[in-house]
Amino acid sequence: MRYFILSFIALVFFVFESIFAQMFAGDAFGADKILVPHFMMIFVFFLTMYGSRKMGMLYGAILGLTYDVVYTEILGIYMFLLPFLAYLISKSMKILQNNILIACLTALLFTAVLEVVIFQMNIILSFADMGFGEFAERRLIPTLLLNLAFIIISCYPLKRMIEKLDLQGETE
Repeated sequence: MRYFILSFIALVFFVFESIFAQMFAGDAFGADKILVPHFMMIFVFFLTMYGSRKMGMLYGAILGLTYDVVYTEILGIYMFLLPFLAYLISKSMKILQNNILIACLTALLFTAVLEVVIFQMNIILSFADMGFGEFAERRLIPTLLLNLAFIIISCYPLKRMIEKLDLQGETE
């Protein structure tokens, strides 16, 4: 039952991310700013931090493949990047203190890493033609602010929900 609940919550985040992107596309926050919600990725990060590394990497791969198929031109980038970042988060949380503030900052840091890696892949494949300064001003900072607001709103409920599902019993 807990896997059904976890899968349903992942689906809700996946759909909510798409709805949010459609509602606030365009001129909602300024014509030159690009807001990219990464709610599903933040869910995977919190699942890895408060659940298990195995579940975080598994959900990262499945949701990453789904995200690639539905939204991106580069098939496989999210599918490989999300489990890799989930693995790095699990390793970093063994070093860092596991409190809610550190978890929020870690999720924000790895969201920034995700954005920068995706941008660099788009530059390499000639899908983007802006410089890093322009990318940081137009996309990275607004995206991080949006996702920081989402992290602040959802961190405690996500933590409680994942801990309640008791995924720590899974083999690492």
